[in-house]
Amino acid sequence: MKRKIVIALGGNALGNTPSEQLNLIKSTAKNIVDIIEDGYDIVVTHGNGPQVGMINLAMEVAHEEIDTPDMPFAECGAMSQGYIGYHLQQSIQKELFRRNMRKNCITVITQVLVDSKDEAFSNPTKPIGNFYTKKEADELTKEKGFVFKEDAGRGYRRVIASPNPLKVVEGKVIRDLSNKHNVIIAAGGGGIPVIKKRNSLVGVDAVIDKDKTSAKLAIDLNADIFLILTAVEKVAINFNKENEQKLDFLTVKQAKEYMKNDEFKAGSMLPKIEACIDYVSHKKDGQAIITSLGKIKDALLGKTGTVIVRKGE
Repeated sequence: MKRKIVIALGGNALGNTPSEQLNLIKSTAKNIVDIIEDGYDIVVTHGNGPQVGMINLAMEVAHEEIDTPDMPFAECGAMSQGYIGYHLQQSIQKELFRRNMRKNCITVITQVLVDSKDEAFSNPTKPIGNFYTKKEADELTKEKGFVFKEDAGRGYRRVIASPNPLKVVEGKVIRDLSNKHNVIIAAGGGGIPVIKKRNSLVGVDAVIDKDKTSAKLAIDLNADIFLILTAVEKVAINFNKENEQKLDFLTVKQAKEYMKNDEFKAGSMLPKIEACIDYVSHKKDGQAIITSLGKIKDALLGKTGTVIVRKGE
């Protein structure tokens, strides 16, 4: 029986412009097809911070300057899912064809249910869009009423609400497609956030953390491995300090202790660690791995990456 992996792609695998993204995704597709070739069933999720910010800004400018219809943020998220999914599935299909591998690849535009009363709506924290200087951020706050926060020492980014994911609406469809050994791209950008209103689902202005949604999807799919790809090969404590220590393994108990000591930053590694804890806490024999894109195969062979396990909780 094939083993199933949910792979959560970080922004470093996607780029910031359409041309940069398409170029980077060629390499991403090769790494993904490498492990498909090794016999794994794959579900790919991805972030969309720069992309949804770019789309939203373009829509705002068009609305203000040429009076096009105002575009809600949830619809911008749907656009980013389609745009990124299109690039990913095209590149993966091309790589599959190059290797004479007969597999289908499809993008599922994915909604994720959130609670309308989630406290996140009164305390926006999720970074989207470009980085700005303090001066630029202050000017945009004054002009547009946006909220900005400093992001892990890299500059200021606009933040919006980041509610917790409750349910992947298209979860059953994704499971059915995956069980038939298709390559699935789903839950892009953490999914399109929707709330229940009477008998309908309604989109809301928010961005769900993609790693948290990815963990929920991995749990729903009963995935054997939850793999988060980011800019670093291993998780570290005392990050960027003289006494930095890279970690090969983390138990849930150890991870929670490091979180208490503020070792992982909210705009960087913290949501990834939280997502891994959620996954391994639900999947007793599951394995969560955090590593970089180019180290996927080595990480699956146990040669690198940081493995988070339930043992010792």
